[in-house]
Order: sequence, then C-alpha cells, then structure tokens
Amino acid sequence: MQINCKGQLIDLSNPKIMGILNVTPDSFFEGSRSSELNDSLKKIERMLTDGADFLDIGGMSTRPGAENVSEEEELKRVIPIIEEAVKEFPDIIISIDTYRSKVGKEAVEAGASIINDISAGNLDENLLKTVAELKVPYILMHMKGTPKTMQKNPVYENVVLEVNQFLAEKINQLKELGINDIILDPGFGFGKTVEHNYELFRNMDLIGFGEFPLLVGISRKSMITRFLGISAEEALNGTTVLNTLALQKGAKILRVHDVKEARETLKIWEELQ
Repeated sequence: MQINCKGQLIDLSNPKIMGILNVTPDSFFEGSRSSELNDSLKKIERMLTDGADFLDIGGMSTRPGAENVSEEEELKRVIPIIEEAVKEFPDIIISIDTYRSKVGKEAVEAGASIINDISAGNLDENLLKTVAELKVPYILMHMKGTPKTMQKNPVYENVVLEVNQFLAEKINQLKELGINDIILDPGFGFGKTVEHNYELFRNMDLIGFGEFPLLVGISRKSMITRFLGISAEEALNGTTVLNTLALQKGAKILRVHDVKEARETLKIWEELQ
C-alpha cells in the first residue's frame, strides 16, 4: 500500500484525499473549473490548507459527451500551473489527469508525480511505456468507450466481474512493463448507468482482489444527481454519504471537489475505527 512519488514514499494504508483542479471551461462541476493562473494557485492553496494530500490537475474535460481538445491546448493549460504550483508549494504532490503520453511526460518533467489515466492506456499507445520510463505511480481506471460515447447505452452482463477482468489484464500488462506502483479506479460514471455504478459500489471490496489501493471518484457525479434528481451544485451531501461508505469498503484515496468536507469525513471515520 505504498507508492513512490519521486523518492517520497506515501503510505496508503491510511486513506488520503485528492483535490480536483480542472483547468477547463467545460468540466461538469463549475466549482472545479479554473482558467486563470492566479485563480488556480488560490484554489490549490485552499485545497492544501483544507487537507488535500494530492492535487489532481486536468486540462481536458472527460465528462460524458465531452469533445477532445488538442494536445497543444492541453499542454498550454496544465504545464504553467504545475510549474508555478511546485514553486509556490514545494511539498505538493501533483497527479496529472491525462491519457496522452506527451502531456504526461511534460507534466512530470514540470513537477507532477503521478499519472492519472482514464483510458488505461487505450487512447495513446505510448502512454504506458512513458509511465514505465518515468517511473511514477499510475492510476489505472476502467472506462467503457470514450468520454464522447461512454454513456450511450452501456451494457454489461456482470459489471463487477467485467471491471475486475479488465483491471486484472491491465495489471499484468503494467507489471510486464515494470510499473509496480498501481492505484485502481473502478471508473464510476465512465461508461456505466446509475444502476451499474451502485452495483459496482456495493461490491467495491472485490475490486483489485485487495492487493492494490483503490481510488474512488464519485464527487458530485450522476450516480448522486440523477438518483436524487438534483444538480451537481446540490450534491455535496450525497457525496459525503458515499465517501463515508467508500472508506468503510476500503477506499484508500477519495478524489473530491470539496476537500474540507472530505477531510472532516475521513477524520470522523478514523476516530470510529
């Protein structure tokens, strides 16, 4: 349950909080968006103050139906912020949210320590080789389809079994490349109906066979908003409920928009343990 972030060993046996910063104009939750450097740095400072252990920075929306942006635009969005964040906050641990090998490489060179890939290496054939060369932890996520197509009638015979099979095959591929610091993300909301998401959540303790740390990213997502008939702006309470249950089911990283509330959730959960 340890990962090596550029020589710093992070113990994930105690759960951690990952704050989200979307350097995009179109991510599904407006409160996570930032398009200006000073505003981004202020949001980063607030999340670190509120108790974020990691910052996940992304330059392209992966919400359902999202359009691609060019590689050049993605780089233009994320690299300056990573460079400045590392200068302002030398102890920061940054995860770059990208499926492109060039963006991942330049982000790590700029100061990022983790690559968070929604595609499991399926959208850029060089991504996994790049992770191996960079020797950084890798967040392996399950997604059916692409962000543009993933919510168009996703079908599974057994969503838990199929997600586990997919992750197991990818884990073998990663290990063959020499990638050993692996974090698993079941991919809630990525090519799954609300019913699929809840079935997967109920059986989360089966994902990864208990051998790998689990990242859970359900913050303000459709499994809350569609189920309750509310907007993303109204979904903090539902997020807190699911984050609490995720911790009970063994989640080691909560990826969230609302760091303060997640930190309080974790603090109370730890006291109850």
